[in-house]
Amino acid sequence: MTVFCIDGGIFPLIFFLLIQNGNGEECTKIRNNRHYSCEGRNLTYIPSSIPSSVETLDFSFNLLPSLQKHLFPPLNDLQVLDLTRCQIQYIADDAFHNVKNVTTLILTGNPVSYIAPDSLNSLHKLQRLVLVDIGLLSLNVQFNNLTKLQELKAGSNKIQTIALPPFMINFKDFCVLDLHANNISRIKVNHTAVLREMRGNITLILSSNPILHIEPGVFKDIYLKELNIQSAFVSFDAMRYGLKALSGLNVGKLIIGNYRLSQVIKISDADYLAGLCLIHFTEIYYLQKERSPFNINMFHCMVNATKITLRRGALTGMEHVPFHQLKELYIGDHHLSIFPDLSHAHSLEKLVVVDNNAMLFHGLSDMPKLQHVDLSRNQLILQDCCSCYFRDTPNVRHVNLSLNANIWLNEKPFYYLGLIEVLDFHQTKLDLIGQFGVLQNLKYLKYLDLSYTRTTFSSYVCFYGLKSLKILKIAGNTFQGNTLSYLFENLTALEVLDLSHCGIDRIDCKAFRNLQKLSQLLLSRNNLMVLDFLTQPNLQSLTWLAVDQNSISVIKLNTLQNIPANLSVFDISSNPISCFCTQTDFILWIIKHQKIFPQSYNILCKTVSSDSKIRLIDFDTEGCVHIRRLTIVLCICAVTFLVIVSVLTYKFQFYLRYGYVLLRGYRASRQQECSYDAFVIYSSKDESWVMDELVENLENGSPPIHLCLHVRDFEAGKAITSNIIDEGIMGSRKIIVVVSKHFVESAWCRFEFEVAQSWLVMQGNANIIIIILEDVEEKSKKVFGLHKHLKNNTYLKWSGNPINNMRFWIRLRKAVITRK
Repeated sequence: MTVFCIDGGIFPLIFFLLIQNGNGEECTKIRNNRHYSCEGRNLTYIPSSIPSSVETLDFSFNLLPSLQKHLFPPLNDLQVLDLTRCQIQYIADDAFHNVKNVTTLILTGNPVSYIAPDSLNSLHKLQRLVLVDIGLLSLNVQFNNLTKLQELKAGSNKIQTIALPPFMINFKDFCVLDLHANNISRIKVNHTAVLREMRGNITLILSSNPILHIEPGVFKDIYLKELNIQSAFVSFDAMRYGLKALSGLNVGKLIIGNYRLSQVIKISDADYLAGLCLIHFTEIYYLQKERSPFNINMFHCMVNATKITLRRGALTGMEHVPFHQLKELYIGDHHLSIFPDLSHAHSLEKLVVVDNNAMLFHGLSDMPKLQHVDLSRNQLILQDCCSCYFRDTPNVRHVNLSLNANIWLNEKPFYYLGLIEVLDFHQTKLDLIGQFGVLQNLKYLKYLDLSYTRTTFSSYVCFYGLKSLKILKIAGNTFQGNTLSYLFENLTALEVLDLSHCGIDRIDCKAFRNLQKLSQLLLSRNNLMVLDFLTQPNLQSLTWLAVDQNSISVIKLNTLQNIPANLSVFDISSNPISCFCTQTDFILWIIKHQKIFPQSYNILCKTVSSDSKIRLIDFDTEGCVHIRRLTIVLCICAVTFLVIVSVLTYKFQFYLRYGYVLLRGYRASRQQECSYDAFVIYSSKDESWVMDELVENLENGSPPIHLCLHVRDFEAGKAITSNIIDEGIMGSRKIIVVVSKHFVESAWCRFEFEVAQSWLVMQGNANIIIIILEDVEEKSKKVFGLHKHLKNNTYLKWSGNPINNMRFWIRLRKAVITRK
C-alpha cells in the first residue's frame, strides 16, 4: 500500500464515521447560492442547507477528524474547498468522490496522520493543492491522476528534498512549487531530474529553508519563471557558494536576501553576491537587511537585468554601473545620502528611489526612454526646480516629488517636460505655484496633487493651460480673496476635485460653472454652512459629494430638490445638524434617501449637551407632525379662547391675585427677616386645641417658640391674603398645619395650605410640619397636594395617650427649632 509520508506514523483505519450532528450554527451565504462560509462554527458534518450549486465553500476551523467517502454530499459545481485547520487526521480512499470537480483544495494546518493512496486521485480537475503545515516529510506522494495540477503549496512542513515524483513529468500545466520553511538543507543534481524534464515555466519557492550546500550544476540549463531563495541560507558562506553553484540557471525573476537583520557583513564576506554573475536573470528582487561598514559592489552582476528591486536595506551609496537593458529600478527604504549616478541609462523607463533621509539630488540626464520618476519621501530640498533636474529626459510622463522638504519652482519649471501626465507634490512645501501660471505648458497633464503644500492661491491663472487635467487635489491649502470663484474656469476636463481642509466658509455658485464633467467633489473638513452651489445645472455629472466635518446645520429644501440627479454618494456626516420640528422636511428627505448617505448612522443631531449623540435617522418626525397638527388646532381655537378668556379671568381672579401676592412676597422676602418661628394653619373650630395644647406647650416651653396665629397676629385692616403672605408665610421659618375634618372642610384652610405649598416650592424649601388631629385619609384628597404630601413625608399624629403625647411634643419642638 502506498501512502503519504507524514510525521506521526502510518495508522490503519481506526477513526469512526462522522456522526451527522454538530454543535455549531449553519453556514452563511456570501454570494447568491455560489459562495458559502461555514468558518469557525464547530461543525462536524456538511450541513444539508448547502445547495448543490455552490462553487466556493469555506469550511475552515471546524471539526472533521476523519474524511470518509460519503462525508460530502454531491456538490458537482464546487470548485474551491477550504478545509483549513479542521483537525483532520485521516483521509480515506475516495473521500472527495462527491466533489470531484474541485479545482482548489486547501488542507492547511491539519494534523494529518494518514492519507489513503487514492484519496486525492478522484480530483481529476484539481489545479491548486495547498498542503501547508500538515506534517509532510517528502513529496513522494500518490496523486498521479492530478494531471491538471498547476500549483502545489507544501510550505511549513518537514520536507528535506525538492525532488518531485516521476509521474509529475506528465503535469504539463504545472507552474508553482512552494516549499518555503521546510527542512531542505542540501540540493543535489538528481533532485532536479524531474524538474529538468518538465521544461516548464515554473516558480520555485525555497525561502526560509536552512540550506547548507547546493551541488554545482543543479539548475544548469533549467529555466525557471521565478526562484525565491530569500532567507534560505544559514550563513554568508553558504550563500556565497550556493549562488555560485547555481551557475547556468536561467530564471525570469530571482528573489534573494534576508527577512531579518542577522549579522554585520565583514570585509571577508564582501563577495557573497559574486555568484549572481553566473546566473542569467531578467529581474532581481533583493531584500538587504544586513548592515555593512562599506559599500558592497553588488550591481556589477546586475548589468544585464531589466528590472532591479532593492528594499529595506542599509545601502548608503551606489557605484556607477553601465546598465545595458535596465528598464525599471526600485530602491526603497535605504540610507542613501546622495542620489545614484544613473546618467546615460538609455533603456531605463521607470525609476523609483523612495524613503531615504535627506538625500542630495543633483538631477538626471540623458535618459531618452525615462517615463516614470518617483522620488517621494526623501526629504529633498530642490531650488530652481524642475527642468534643470531632468535634462534630456523628454518622455517623462509621471513625476512624484511628494513628502519631501522644500521645493522652489522657477518661472518655467516644466519647460522641457511638456509630456507630463501625472505630477504629485503633496505634503511638500512649494513656492510660486499659487501665484503664477507656472504649469501652462503641461497640456497633457491628467493628475495633479498639490495637497498640503502650504500654498496660498492668489492668482486666477494658476491652472491655465491644463486642458487635459482630470484629477486635481489641492486639500489643506488656502485661497486669497475671491480667487476660488475663478480658479477652475479653464479645467473643462476635470472629473475629480479635492478641496478638503481649506478653511472654505462659502463657495460662489459660479466657482464650478465650467466643470460639466466633474463627478467627484471633496469638500470635507471646511467651514461651509450652505450648499447653494449644488443647484447649478453645470454639476449634473456629479456622482460623489463629500461635505462631512463642516458647519452645516440644515440644507434648504430647494437645494435638496435640485441636487444633481446622478448623485449616488452624499456624505454630510459629522456636521452639527439641527434637529428641530421646523426642519422636518429636511430630516424626512435624508431619511427617505438614506442609500446615498454612506454614513447615515454618523449623521448626528446637534443638542444642548455635547455628549449627547442622537442619530438624525432616529429623530421623531411623527412627533413633529403631531405638534404641527396641534398648532393648527390651537390656531383654530384662538378665537374661542379670546371669547372665553374674560370669563376665565373672572372665575379665577382670586387665584390670579393669589399668584400676584406670591410673586410680590417672593421679591420682598430677600430683605425680610422672620418674626416668628412657625405659622399655624388651622380651622377656627379647632382653636381650643391650638390655644390650650399647641400654644401652651410651644410658647410657654423652654426655649419658647413664637407662633403666628391669624386670630392674634394678623394686622387689622389688611387683606387676608396679604396677611397670610407677609405675616404668616414670609414672616415665619416653619409652617405648622393642623389637619382635622374641620380643616378639610374649610375653604380658607385649603387656600392657606395651597399658598404655603406654592411659596415653599418657590423658595426651594420643604418646611411644612403636618399634625393629624383626626383620621382624614379619604377626605385629605379634597385638599390639593395634601394627600400626596402625607404619602411622601413624615407627619405627627395627636393621640389622647399622655405617654405618646409627650413624645409628640418633643418631636414637634425639635422639628420647629431645627434650621434647614
